[in-house]
Amino acid sequence: MPQHHERKHPSGEQVIRTIAMPKDTNANGDIFGGWLVSQMDIGGAILAKQTSKSRIATVAINDLVFMHPVYVGDIICCYAELIKVGTTSMTVKIEVWAISEADTERHQVTAGTFVFVALDEHRKPKPVYSRDC
Repeated sequence: MPQHHERKHPSGEQVIRTIAMPKDTNANGDIFGGWLVSQMDIGGAILAKQTSKSRIATVAINDLVFMHPVYVGDIICCYAELIKVGTTSMTVKIEVWAISEADTERHQVTAGTFVFVALDEHRKPKPVYSRDC
């Protein structure tokens, strides 16, 4: 699995900003990892949809690393960066950064690489870029 080094600043464009709520916790009272993955998937889908100008679907999560816990009340910011475009697929690097109530500095909490495929009106794979562009 690729190494993810902690940095001071996110890479990519901000695609989501939201607050972690009590309903999003796991049995330990921390934010459930599945909720974070869902936010990453939504954020990556936003970038993939804008890139392909079509319906998209998530087809793979190539890697995912949880670096730090997220707590109720943390503001999370999801950043997405297009790193590869295939014929019908797009690989997107996604990072989530959090700002805690007690700290004004943001820190990275997750990183992953998601793959999306562009779909036509019949939900079949289609080229990301049409010849009309």
